[in-house]
Amino acid sequence: MTAVPTHCPYCALQCATTLHPVSRPGAVEVRPRGEGGLCRKGWTAAEVLTVPDRLTMPLVRDGAGNLVETSWDAALDFVADRIRSLQSAYGNDSVAVFGGGGLTNEKAYALGKFARVALKTANVDYNGRFCMSSAAAATNRAFGIDRGLPFPLADLGGAGAVLLVGSNIAETMPPAIKHLQRARDAGGLLVVDPRRSATAGLTADDAGIHLQATPGSDLALVLALTHVVLQESLADTAYLSERVDDAEVLFRTTASWWPERAERVTGVPAATIRRAARVLAAAAPVWGGAGAFILTGRGAEQHSKGTDTVTACINLALALGLPGRLGSGYGCITGQGNGQGGREHGQKADQLPGYRSITDPAARAYVAGVWGVDPDELPGPGKSAVELINALGEPGGPRALLVHGSNLVVSAPRLASVRERLAALDLLVVADVVPSETALLADVVFPVTQWAEEEGTMTSLEGRVLRRQAAIAPPGEARSDLAIFAGLAERLSPVMFSTDPAEVFEELRLASKGGKADYSGITWERIDAGEALFWPVPSEGHPGTPRLFADGFATPDGRAHVVPVDHRPVADDLNAEAPIYLITGRLLQHYQSGAQTRRVPELAEAEPEVYAEIHPRVAAQLGISHGRPIRLRTARGSMVLPARVTADVRPDTVFVPFHYGGAGAVNELTNDALDPVSRMPEFKVCAVEVTAAALPATGVPA
Repeated sequence: MTAVPTHCPYCALQCATTLHPVSRPGAVEVRPRGEGGLCRKGWTAAEVLTVPDRLTMPLVRDGAGNLVETSWDAALDFVADRIRSLQSAYGNDSVAVFGGGGLTNEKAYALGKFARVALKTANVDYNGRFCMSSAAAATNRAFGIDRGLPFPLADLGGAGAVLLVGSNIAETMPPAIKHLQRARDAGGLLVVDPRRSATAGLTADDAGIHLQATPGSDLALVLALTHVVLQESLADTAYLSERVDDAEVLFRTTASWWPERAERVTGVPAATIRRAARVLAAAAPVWGGAGAFILTGRGAEQHSKGTDTVTACINLALALGLPGRLGSGYGCITGQGNGQGGREHGQKADQLPGYRSITDPAARAYVAGVWGVDPDELPGPGKSAVELINALGEPGGPRALLVHGSNLVVSAPRLASVRERLAALDLLVVADVVPSETALLADVVFPVTQWAEEEGTMTSLEGRVLRRQAAIAPPGEARSDLAIFAGLAERLSPVMFSTDPAEVFEELRLASKGGKADYSGITWERIDAGEALFWPVPSEGHPGTPRLFADGFATPDGRAHVVPVDHRPVADDLNAEAPIYLITGRLLQHYQSGAQTRRVPELAEAEPEVYAEIHPRVAAQLGISHGRPIRLRTARGSMVLPARVTADVRPDTVFVPFHYGGAGAVNELTNDALDPVSRMPEFKVCAVEVTAAALPATGVPA
């Protein structure tokens, strides 16, 4: 083996790496390419390739309830027979497919096609519904298109101010911090977070402002920031006149959100709100500033009003004249490795490849032509992720579920209900690299390849398409998800599916042609030659589109659309005089459900178990000391876990990381109330009762 260029398997930053040979079979050494460096997860990514419990053979549950090894043909035959039987008895929609934002573009595309062509089911969605859906909904209705960052990430490096709403990039993607340095030097780093997170800590020493808002109040805070901009004549009136459809909506919807009112809702002092608005405005192009950006993350988006919160951020950006301006703009910090590409090519319930709507007759006709099927045979939109999970095993709901790239019994909200619904299925099939918590519940487990063992493409948070290249052979009988789709389709459908990712990408290019996310001009050869290709790339001679909106927005009239929004309370409010809210988030050492990182000794030893951050004042009131057990109880369940007493959280806030499974899974407690537009569940905040516990601090549920 020679050194192979590829990219980190974790977050959407997709840091460039090179894989180097080592003497141990199936192992590689990871080294960074370029000047970006790697975070702790990236440096240790290769460890997951050779973990002791790596899945290497298909498993089928026997009559005694044990998962036992079998052959691929036997496993595929079993699954195909069960699918055929269930669909014959209950209809095509009795089988559902659940994907993931870590799948390559080729796998995501093939998954959507497999669901709709081989299974003919409408029931397909993915865990990106838990990630980017609120931002996607907001940007689509404001700009007519959804690309996480409509500009290269490096553009942040020239800004005089950056407002981060609900994003802790110092821990989730540390190499990106370098792009914030100029804003910090100018005192322009503005961070909205109920915790003094690592990112909020970067505002110290006059480097910026930490707006430590009450959980669930980001929308009110952003409305107040916009109020100040408009009332103090800091807005870009020429931009609003030329590029926005109805600027008066901004005035009407923010007029009542003066900072003193917002202070009562958010807990952020009115003077701090005014100062933050002025700092942000001073960096805007209209006032000769270096540039300003407003960025949102899961902390703002994973709410039952997440779409409206992002919309308020977009409206603030429009008031300042930022979108479409070089060196300024609004963007969303995508989380999962292929969170961007994963939602563009068909594994989302309402979309077809190229980010086309599945309800658009022209889109259906075009994609059906590429697939060689009748447009009328394509199913319509299916259920969103939470609604799909809630329907499993219910009358009229899916009786079988195929899971690819997702660990539902850790990552979904209201886990007791999730386990109940999975248990009600007639067939659960999970494709994974390790025996995750969800895989251990399955009737059939397919062992699949990992990042260093496969070819394909990923799309970064900035819409740049990147190559993933294989450096080593997969262990044992592990195969690509593409082989699973092809093997099942061979048994169920006359339409053939390729197992060659290069062939799948060529088909993806054609299927996306003319869509919003047009990949038709992107080739592996162009990427391998070093071209930086940001979609849309409508032809092979096209250089790509690193920056959107310079000449107009992707709306029918070319203008950005202002959508009126207003603050509303948390869906799960105790209505107490002094409620305490549970919030969840990420750690530097772990990723998503932790199925990979909890198996890396260096990362697991650094943060081995779940814990709850609690403010010293509350801890004293409850008689809780550092390290002692506390009980958290919500309307959905309770758990006991050790306390970390820290002033980094507000007195009305308890923080728990969500990377842990089993008894440490905080999503036992979180709320599955949905955003009415994006269908995003309200992971990020729920009312919680906190008490001292007598049990050892082991995370044992009550």
